[in-house]
Amino acid sequence: MERPAETEDMRVRVEPTASSARRTVLLTSDGVPIEAAHLPAAHGSGRLAIVIAHGFTGALERPAVRRAARELSRFGGVVTFSFRGHGGSGGRSTVGDLEVLDLAAVVAWARGLGYERVATVGFSMGGSVVLRHAGLPGTRDATGAGDTTGAGVSGGAGDAGDGYGVAAVVSVSSPARWYYRGTAPMRRVHWVVMRPVGRLVSRFGLKTRIHPEDWNPVPVSPVEAVPFIAPTPLLIVHGDRDTYFPLDHPLSLAAAAGEDGAELWIERGFGHAENAADDALLARIGAWLTSRVPSA
Repeated sequence: MERPAETEDMRVRVEPTASSARRTVLLTSDGVPIEAAHLPAAHGSGRLAIVIAHGFTGALERPAVRRAARELSRFGGVVTFSFRGHGGSGGRSTVGDLEVLDLAAVVAWARGLGYERVATVGFSMGGSVVLRHAGLPGTRDATGAGDTTGAGVSGGAGDAGDGYGVAAVVSVSSPARWYYRGTAPMRRVHWVVMRPVGRLVSRFGLKTRIHPEDWNPVPVSPVEAVPFIAPTPLLIVHGDRDTYFPLDHPLSLAAAAGEDGAELWIERGFGHAENAADDALLARIGAWLTSRVPSA
């Protein structure tokens, strides 16, 4: 198992931060240390935890993620984290495959903090991860919602376990399918991920460490996972000015969810992921979550 220089202590630890949040390092089921932070709800409620899954090259310390956390803390406690290969987390990014294990570890930690319900909000790569995570076999929250079959994780994820059940899912700016190269930004992303020189640029320029091996096997795609999420409430959000993924991606995700399986918001003037999400959109997402998460 890889141990990057920035992660010297593999044990779970909790330490104070400059804000009211607290920090920890979690260990995934495949042994990767993941940094995470908890920001209590602004109104003091301990009922709902909102886990934010950032996009590719993001991290919990990035300004857009911190802004999203502050805004969503108006609606519940917020947990942010850095996916493997990002920020202070260990390992290397698999760009949406084994990141499901990272999310599972964070959801389990959020539940262990005492929250009655846990919801996930993912952006771009994180949006694809929250969809795949919610569509895993055996996924259910404490209400029994979301019992699923048929969508797995490649690379030996093993049992779903306690870190997989969620009460609601929001996927923002997610791809529907893998290997999409139909836009210039996505062609650049593929160059970064697939080429050795691109991975060097990513490591030193974008502070993101990428695994050099191809997927084997190819993981279940978001559009293949979506049909297994119901009856867990699902919101798909996409911008009509998204330069990475055109509107056929959210439309195909919504269609795969089936009738009444997902709510779809096509946002006028919205670009891509957390960097483009303004406070008004984040507030609407928070309000949607609190309206959909059942009382204990």
